[in-house]
Amino acid sequence: METIKKMLDNEVKERNIESEISLEKPDPLLIASRYNDESISLVCALFAYGNVKAIIKFLESLDFSLLDSSDETIKKRLSSHYYRFQNSNDVISLFIALKRLKEVDSIENIVYEGYKRDNSLLDGLWNLISTLKEIYPYESRGYKFLIGSVPKKLSGVGTYKRYLMFFRWMVRDDNLDMGLWSKIDKKDLLMPLDTHTFKVSQKLGLLRRKTYDMRAVLELTDTLKSFDSHDPIKYDFALYRLGQEKII
Repeated sequence: METIKKMLDNEVKERNIESEISLEKPDPLLIASRYNDESISLVCALFAYGNVKAIIKFLESLDFSLLDSSDETIKKRLSSHYYRFQNSNDVISLFIALKRLKEVDSIENIVYEGYKRDNSLLDGLWNLISTLKEIYPYESRGYKFLIGSVPKKLSGVGTYKRYLMFFRWMVRDDNLDMGLWSKIDKKDLLMPLDTHTFKVSQKLGLLRRKTYDMRAVLELTDTLKSFDSHDPIKYDFALYRLGQEKII
């Protein structure tokens, strides 16, 4: 395992450069980092599923200044926007919900309210999702897929990859991640597990679990804490690229 750690540490170091994210090597973080804004970053993260070039094209089409506009303006300007499982009403609803959220409190404070009781990022996530639903109670299949729901128990729960990736962007601070938040400790971040990191982690012996779910997230996070207890999720981007570029 020491050999794996050395390889990953080197991979993290080599990929911690701004040119690692570009139009040639696209990532939703490319768009988010242009604005350095938590609400815009959450939009970028929540739509980060599917083909990465399609994600970037959709995000490029959005006018993020609408997050400070009236409901009527948002509805008018986003009436023709859609992405995969989300129709225009779903896109509109996310913008209205986040606009209303900004009027109440920061996303960081809402996450921190849940997190601070036990240093549990999942409790912070559940508080964020609950608040989004309360502040704009819109329902559809596409919108539920986009913002998720609060599970009653962890058994059978998905990875919540897009939210955990958003938290990584907000909490970590290096040449890739933005580090806009100060209230969440990076040691408490959880692995934003996608299919690339899942398969690579299994091949490297970092993950034994065969089911792609939250239990796998927690197991892999614990393994990475043995590599770096203060910043375990620094390995996320390197693992992702190793799988995406078919190096492993």
